[in-house]
Amino acid sequence: MELKLEFYKALCSTKAFKINGIIADYDDFGDKHDDNPEDAELYGCGNMIFDISEHTKEILIKYNITEKEYYEIADKLQEGLSFGNCGECIWVTIKNTII
Repeated sequence: MELKLEFYKALCSTKAFKINGIIADYDDFGDKHDDNPEDAELYGCGNMIFDISEHTKEILIKYNITEKEYYEIADKLQEGLSFGNCGECIWVTIKNTII
């Protein structure tokens, strides 16, 4: 399997994500969400997490991967997209408003 996976340093997204030369979508591997929005600052997250989904035959075919490879990728996504409390979007919003 050929995997290219890079995360932004501050934003909860993938900077580069390709599997076997195919541009990939992390939504195919799980769900990214704020698990604790009531403790977040405005435009921030209280507890950003990535929950891994069960694989489907369609996703395995789409990326030409095995079930084992699916979960290897999902584990990497979970590690890179789960980071708890964050207010980085506050600074991005302020910067874009000022400029």
